[in-house]
Amino acid sequence: MPGSERLPDTAAIAVLTAVAAIAVFTFRDYGLGWDDLTHAQYGQMLLDFYGSGFQDKRALSFVNLYMYGGGFDMFAALLAKILPFNLFETRRLAGAVVGLLGLVVTWRLARRLGGAWAGLIAVALLAACPFYYGHMFINPKDVPFAVAMVILLYGFVRALETYPRPDLAAIGFFGIGLGLTLGTRIMGGIAALYVLVPLLMLIACDWRKAGVAAASANFARLLLRLLPGFVLAYAVMALLWPWSVLEPLNPVRAVGYFAQFFEKPWKEMFEGTPISVPDMPRSYIPVLFSLKLPEMFLGLSVIGAGWIGISAVASGRPIRRKAALVLIVMAAFLPLLIAVIARPAMYNGIRHFAFVMPPLAILGGLGGAWLLTALSRRARPTAVAVAALILIGLLLPVAAMVRLHPYQYTHFNWLSGGIKQANNRYMLDYWGLAFKQASQELHAKLVERLEAPTQRRRWRIAVCGPHSSATVELGPDFLATWDTKGADFAMMLGEFYCAELKAPVLVEIVRDGVVFARVYDIRGRNITDMFTIPPVTR
Repeated sequence: MPGSERLPDTAAIAVLTAVAAIAVFTFRDYGLGWDDLTHAQYGQMLLDFYGSGFQDKRALSFVNLYMYGGGFDMFAALLAKILPFNLFETRRLAGAVVGLLGLVVTWRLARRLGGAWAGLIAVALLAACPFYYGHMFINPKDVPFAVAMVILLYGFVRALETYPRPDLAAIGFFGIGLGLTLGTRIMGGIAALYVLVPLLMLIACDWRKAGVAAASANFARLLLRLLPGFVLAYAVMALLWPWSVLEPLNPVRAVGYFAQFFEKPWKEMFEGTPISVPDMPRSYIPVLFSLKLPEMFLGLSVIGAGWIGISAVASGRPIRRKAALVLIVMAAFLPLLIAVIARPAMYNGIRHFAFVMPPLAILGGLGGAWLLTALSRRARPTAVAVAALILIGLLLPVAAMVRLHPYQYTHFNWLSGGIKQANNRYMLDYWGLAFKQASQELHAKLVERLEAPTQRRRWRIAVCGPHSSATVELGPDFLATWDTKGADFAMMLGEFYCAELKAPVLVEIVRDGVVFARVYDIRGRNITDMFTIPPVTR
């Protein structure tokens, strides 16, 4: 690519600065989801565990969260003690900080592998991905896990580049990344499969050049050099996930727990049909990836994967470089392939696969940089036109993110017809974020009408959606209930399991023509049921 690397580096920093600035001004707009209250409690219990000198052990048996690490929850709980925001606003800000860290590491890793233009395109693709951007504010599990995984990938890449003698930085990133990954979600052990093929490439190269003894010695040397990294990883995992080290086999028990669907099954909408989550078809992942990710993100990722495939078999490229590139392909596509083959319980869209977004963005950065470089050598006007097309491809999802704010995570891409076409066919606001805005507007409506609860009785509100969210957002003047009998209002998500009631609508939350939530006035009305199927109480 012609020209100095200063321009793309400056542009990448500008992207990161813009994301940080927007996050600072908007983080309080994001509501609570189904699990927020429980995660907040877990974070405080972990702090109490350490603060009590390991005597307060409630965190080690708290619902099923002890099976996960609580690093993010502890981080947010600590921030809440020093920042002037309430706990749940602080959790949103903490999520933005973690998500921004993921953007930084993605930029640096793509830049390391493909140069400054690859870094710029990769970070722009990820920042302009509504799925990643929206989830980084609201998701206490999947985005922290995604960030931990890309840090681990960075450590893997540095170790492969310096094989069989990884330097101190490679060991440090490997140890911290592995500890954060396992200390967030034990299923992060899948990363061992990512590095299998790249390592076999290096071992086979040594075998051909120097024989089996030399190849074995180099592999042993790598493991020995990484030993301090494994020790560091164990320490980080223990800090974030103390239950994991209470007994040596606890991580194995966690693997067994998550290997099977551990909740009472419920139904979610997929392709217009409510399907029990353990019975989702194999098409679930490829269909939702193709519909939810921006078109430019998908296209450049495929180009990047194809370029790496060609590079891996081409002669002249250093084997360590090939191994590092193949690692990114494995990280991006292997989890998806495993999910399609194994067909586990799948729900909440593709949020459980947030961890493949950074490697996919890196592939997109590599593909975009290769495409522009190849075109600029042959036809510079064509390269300029393609660069403009990439920019337009980035602006399309950004425009959608502005329209959908603060529900970016519900985005469906332009080719799919957006959320208007996806409505009634797929899950949109499956975490119930719209209850925050609905609660605020209900309060404003009641103030406008000069209505208030009596001293003897709070407002009763029947809720179809996450009750903990409604309770926090509505405040002490309201009592959330599953029963419409005697209720004053009904707050309903715009999802298929919540019925449309024949009652006056007080509040309606709408984006792109789609209703995300409604609040009805059901005083004096005989509303027997607010569900189309049995209540979702998880």
